Amino acid sequence: MTHIFKTILALIAVMMFGSASTTAGPFASNRITPVSQHGQLSVVGPHIRDQRGQITSLAGPSFFWSNTGWGQDRFYTAGAVETFAKDWNAGIVRVALGAQNDGSFLQDKRGNSARVKTVVDAAIANGLYVIVDWHSHQAERNTAEAVEFFTRLAQSYGHTPNLIYEIYNEPLDTTDWDRTVKPYAETVIAAIRRVDPDNLIIVGTPSWDQHVDKAADNPIRGHSNILYALHFYAATHRGELRHRAEYAINKGLPLILSEWGTVTYTGDGSVDVASTHEWMRFARRHGLSHLNWSVSDKAEGASLFKPGASSHGGWTERDLTPSGRLVRDIMRNW
Repeated sequence: MTHIFKTILALIAVMMFGSASTTAGPFASNRITPVSQHGQLSVVGPHIRDQRGQITSLAGPSFFWSNTGWGQDRFYTAGAVETFAKDWNAGIVRVALGAQNDGSFLQDKRGNSARVKTVVDAAIANGLYVIVDWHSHQAERNTAEAVEFFTRLAQSYGHTPNLIYEIYNEPLDTTDWDRTVKPYAETVIAAIRRVDPDNLIIVGTPSWDQHVDKAADNPIRGHSNILYALHFYAATHRGELRHRAEYAINKGLPLILSEWGTVTYTGDGSVDVASTHEWMRFARRHGLSHLNWSVSDKAEGASLFKPGASSHGGWTERDLTPSGRLVRDIMRNW
């Protein structure tokens, strides 16, 4: 019934996004892609598993805030996605749909929606999984808008195995899991599940996705294929956060590193190579998927690219920052 249901959804025309792209265009080939290899993903215990029941760990980049006028929205291009797929060996990409501050989706629905569509269509064309993230630190303030957005997103793309929903980027350290984040998540999840019964959904956790232990003590019930976000920045977060993550994993909570950086939590500073590799060993040991912050040429340590790099991919060694070179090598060898 699920496949029939998703086929019906594929016929629904949604004004916000239009119809999902089914043509790979000039990038089409018969190569094995992450989606052709793994197919429909599901959550079993603490792991993501593929269509054959195998634990699946994917690596890829996260785009910067999509906000109009912030400068990094220019990287939301098909060429960028193609380069990540074919040259960087990415299995997944993440859209950071700005849902607060100037130029966000709440102020410019047309521009931000167009960027989402471009990246999602390109991910589908290249056989990648794609996370669409409601990039906000106070998502509970705009629950109705989030419900509307994710409902329409599910109507447009929920029939594909590529799409993964991330419904709350990073709750603040003052935001309570039990009273605020969990009820918000349950509302948005219910809306998505009315349209899409099985694609993965990622839920943010308190204190900028640091307190997965609180979610582990009171997880969401009654819905399947739910993941919980754990974010780290290698130069700031080390053993204490990994111990907290292992507490959650040991309680059966499925985690995803939906955003991580090689530098400090500010997004700036020098690359901490040793700590980054320690985190990658942790991800391999626990079968975690991970997405690096960020696809940007902003003058800060976390950016993958030096200022002025092309918006359309085809990057060479001289375009990459120290973080970009390290992250590219991690992806290529994942």
